Amino acid sequence: MPAFLHRLGRLAFRRRRRMLALWLALVAAAVVCMTAFGGTGKLDNTFSIPGSESQRALDRMKTDFPTFSGTSAQIVFTATDGQKVTDPADSARIRAALGAAASAPQVAKVVSPFDAHTISADGTTAVAQVRYEVPQSALEPNALDALKSAVSGANQQGMRVDVGGSAFGNAPSESHRSDIIGVGVALVILTLTFGSLLTAGIPVVTALFGVATAIFGALSLTGTVSISSTAQSLALMIGLAVGIDYALFIVSRHRFHLAHGMEPEESAALAVGTAGSAVVFAGLTVVIAMTGLTVVGIPYLTAMGLAAAGAVLIAVLVATTLLPAILGFAGTRLTPGPGSRAMRREQAVGGAGEDAVGATGDSLASGTGENVLSGTGDNVADGIEESVASRTGEIVAGGTGEHVVSRTGEHVAGAAANAAERWFRLVTRRPLLTLVAVVASLGALAWPAHDMRLALPDNGTAPTSSSQRIAFDRVGEKLGPGFNGPLLVLADTSHSSDPATAAQRVAATIGALPDVATVGKPVANPATHTALIQVIPDSAPSDPATKTLVNSIRDDRAAIQRDTGATVQVTGSTAVSVDVAAKLNSALIPFAAVVIGLSLLLLLLVFRSLVVPLKAAAGFLLSIAATLGAVVGVFQLGHLGSFIGVDTTGPVSSFLPIILLAVLFGLAMDYEVFLVSRMRESYLHTRNPLGAVHSGARHSGRVVTAAALIMTSVFAAFLTSDSTMLKQIAFALAAGVLLDAFVIRMTFVPAVLALTRHAAWWLPKWLERRLPDLDIEGDRLGPAPTAPESVALTPSTAD
Repeated sequence: MPAFLHRLGRLAFRRRRRMLALWLALVAAAVVCMTAFGGTGKLDNTFSIPGSESQRALDRMKTDFPTFSGTSAQIVFTATDGQKVTDPADSARIRAALGAAASAPQVAKVVSPFDAHTISADGTTAVAQVRYEVPQSALEPNALDALKSAVSGANQQGMRVDVGGSAFGNAPSESHRSDIIGVGVALVILTLTFGSLLTAGIPVVTALFGVATAIFGALSLTGTVSISSTAQSLALMIGLAVGIDYALFIVSRHRFHLAHGMEPEESAALAVGTAGSAVVFAGLTVVIAMTGLTVVGIPYLTAMGLAAAGAVLIAVLVATTLLPAILGFAGTRLTPGPGSRAMRREQAVGGAGEDAVGATGDSLASGTGENVLSGTGDNVADGIEESVASRTGEIVAGGTGEHVVSRTGEHVAGAAANAAERWFRLVTRRPLLTLVAVVASLGALAWPAHDMRLALPDNGTAPTSSSQRIAFDRVGEKLGPGFNGPLLVLADTSHSSDPATAAQRVAATIGALPDVATVGKPVANPATHTALIQVIPDSAPSDPATKTLVNSIRDDRAAIQRDTGATVQVTGSTAVSVDVAAKLNSALIPFAAVVIGLSLLLLLLVFRSLVVPLKAAAGFLLSIAATLGAVVGVFQLGHLGSFIGVDTTGPVSSFLPIILLAVLFGLAMDYEVFLVSRMRESYLHTRNPLGAVHSGARHSGRVVTAAALIMTSVFAAFLTSDSTMLKQIAFALAAGVLLDAFVIRMTFVPAVLALTRHAAWWLPKWLERRLPDLDIEGDRLGPAPTAPESVALTPSTAD
């Protein structure tokens, strides 16, 4: 693969005008297709689980009870100033508003609170039901606004009108502000990283090309495929983050080559062949993990996984084709200026490489192999590993901090460690203590996850100022929390001798169950011998007691059939939420096993080591657990939620854990590959395990840090969304990347490698012979440029 990517990078560099024209044509074609066949107006935010009990019942209701099969809205009338809704003037105003609501677009039926007896005990609140025959995704763009306008006439002195209900739930999320914020922050970080606005702008430009192609392409399919607004936002979020990061890795390698005198064309080709190989590998892991979400069998989740996978795949294609073309247009202008801080930093990284004064290969003075003087193995002088003369770790007589006289690890006289290497030296000084601190801190952060509650978002987590949230809270306060999420029980009475009596007996049986507030009068369809029974729980839709009630009705179906001859199915938005959570819970463990197993296999192939994959899997589990604990702490327990606009607590979105597993797995592999591959390269060259860890920090630490900060910033920018689900996903991904990059990859990983030493890179000979050599770093393409010896011996002030 490195050789192919090397040729591809060279071709794109030489034919840069054609390559740029090709990508411009692709973006234009995606825009044309979106305009002709799709668009944001056709996004589908409906939850469904094909084959589940709740979905089968909903499908049957479309023919047996069409006015109940679609979505619904609530009109909440609240009398103020000591009045009651039953007062003649107020009731007349309510009836007039309901008449206007009946003529609103797509309204199938309006149920008056005076007929349904949905009036609070104190007479201050009345709730009318507005039923549609279509799901929420099929409502016209202005249907709900038209409903609000129709009833606004009743919103006068002495009465307040709020409109809510399931029709408003899971409303499309707006993310245009978020991507602008994310791009702005990324540009600042890139500018600080490279010290050049031109260099910083290239990853942003190429990422925008990829995101535009992916988003417009996905929106062009909305006319034929169900794609949610959350899927679109997730694809935008991930595509933007990985697009910038992947370009950052390649541009960083390209600039390193330029700083050491390589011609731009060869530099771009070599950067694509080396760093580009790691980009392809990392990108494919994300694609595989995201497409794996399709096996869960939930269309909403399938669309999210495929949209995100498509965005990542396009980001990889952009990084390996369009990016080298852009580098061709930039030419030598990306070379750091002579004497600049950026030039000193790049030359210091290359100059502090693996060769010291008088050293040849891995030898020093009269030493051979890894031996120095009388040392053996990695021992020097007095035989103490990685010590010279004064036995001070990596420091030798006369050395200060990060300076050494002769070859010990990978330092040479006068070569100063950068910030990343200084951090690695700190955490590897007492590796066991570092591991204990990391595990203890992440374990404490993960603890709240043991009490995690999963459910689909409802209006109870909508912004407090929104009409649907006000209506939700008012209904729960005045009529009971269960009224916000009624259950619908579909009874098939075709095998009963007296269908009407059977339906009534079913209602009476359900009414006797715990946590049932009221049971409505059965609505029968004599033609199909079915009856629909509305059940109002005592508890809120997301309360565990409501889930227990759903399961209790289903568990009693055999007894109900024996007593009445009727078969029952439980459905409604609350039952759908219960079924979604159950489906995802059952898929979570197998999916996690596949993801972790895949990581072990891929890292085994890449690093040809047993410890590295096991360490990566353990670190991945720690970061996942800690992230979920942080999500529960913020969104379910309310800790620090006000800082990110969380004004109410509630359950965690049912989709979040499995999405987090898929996305964070791929992103964690990014940092693992880019960081540990440089360690492995150094170890193979020097056979110095601790020095190899420090070398990886010096070569890749700064870029990995910048990449993690960019990705965290992009995800965090989406915390401004009004969608609770998207806000939770954004927080989880931002926290997950931050923890995985800085606590796991930059702290846990070097500590484990320092503790295991040579064993970290060991692989049984029989297994090594059978594994293919993927050559992710492109070693067969030839050695990367190194600084002249004079540069290596010049003290550097760069960090």
